[in-house]
Amino acid sequence: MTDPIASQAQRLGRRTILRAAMLGAAVLPLAACVGEEDSLAKQAREGNNKNYIAGDGSVQEYGPESRTAPVEINAVAYDGTKIDSSTWTGQATVLNFWYAACAPCRIEAPHLVELSKEFEGQVGFVGVNVRDEKEAAEAFERTFGIPYPSIQDTQGAIQLAMTKYVPLKAVPTTLVLDKQGRVSARILGVAEKATLKALINTALTESL
Repeated sequence: MTDPIASQAQRLGRRTILRAAMLGAAVLPLAACVGEEDSLAKQAREGNNKNYIAGDGSVQEYGPESRTAPVEINAVAYDGTKIDSSTWTGQATVLNFWYAACAPCRIEAPHLVELSKEFEGQVGFVGVNVRDEKEAAEAFERTFGIPYPSIQDTQGAIQLAMTKYVPLKAVPTTLVLDKQGRVSARILGVAEKATLKALINTALTESL
């Protein structure tokens, strides 16, 4: 004859185990997320250049009254092109901060190529590579058919001078400069084609 008390205890035991398993399943993903966040924070603090911290694709636009002084860059690109920001006056310019092993940079590269061709003669495009030596950067440019020059900034001079707009380790970041060379918009993360095109058109058509 079955003992009713023992049967009830077994049922309760099974329920307790099942509930614990369900709670464990709920807690484990949370623990994984916390661990990942801590890892990213650690990377940012270490500054060891092993991994990127990507933005979320957020867009920030700056009205003419809130824009700072024109961007100043004087450098030589990987391909030998001289980059002088003083020559950008009168045209809109796109600055894209990237490096070859950055997955989001690979996603957005075709968008940047298409827009650079679409706005050829109206908008200047310049890459700022924050990590790669010449060979790796040029391999990336060949792979994606990048038609515009990129500056090597492995020492971080350009990025450090623009930390107001380009957070350290936030790769990719894309800036749109107005016709005076001032930052008019910023995209943190992948630059979607439609979004960047709209920001470029604003910079081209606004009267300052």
